[in-house]
Amino acid sequence: MHHAAGHTHETAPETRGSTIRWAKYYDRFVRFVTLGRENALRTESIRLAAIQPGETVLDVGCGTGSLTLLAKATAGTQGRVYGIDAAPEMIQVARQKATRQQGEVNFQVGLIEALQFPEATFDVVLSSLMFHHLPDDLKHSGLAEIYRVLKPAGRLVIVDMKGSTGFMQHLSLAGLVHHRLTTGVQQLPPLLAEAGFTGIETGNMPMMQVGYIRGQRGG
Repeated sequence: MHHAAGHTHETAPETRGSTIRWAKYYDRFVRFVTLGRENALRTESIRLAAIQPGETVLDVGCGTGSLTLLAKATAGTQGRVYGIDAAPEMIQVARQKATRQQGEVNFQVGLIEALQFPEATFDVVLSSLMFHHLPDDLKHSGLAEIYRVLKPAGRLVIVDMKGSTGFMQHLSLAGLVHHRLTTGVQQLPPLLAEAGFTGIETGNMPMMQVGYIRGQRGG
């Protein structure tokens, strides 16, 4: 399941979602934009997902794999954890990080709108700071795909930017970086409901500009 660090040379699949290719600098960028709160965000994401030992987890838009590896540490040796990202550069860095940390995670180049997994594979699907990169139609198709690969009663947790609605949010560091973001995680509940998710709830994360939504697959 684990990929060697040298296994790279994959091509980026075609998508209309935004793809971040500068993976080498991404961790430093996240640390800068979150003012050092990235670990608090990841810890809270894992808590919200309520990952249990032995569960199967997918991190969609995994970036350099930090949250994915934390999910693996929570799922334990019997848990199976996968991370996908549209950018081969991100997957390369994630695999190198997994090698250093001896984390048995399956990192793959892949798209949220075309998940390469059978139906009802995962207990938990995570997505962190990725949904705002998707146009509306890919949000719809991505949520339908997540619903498909979740087991009945499987959980989805999305952590993402809130839309910049207030003057102070526009002045914040994350707000300045995402200055064109007018919609955010607070607009996702109807989309989750349309995809079939139940028990939908939203809330705040340990950073003013970031929120979460979670729900579960019916049945």
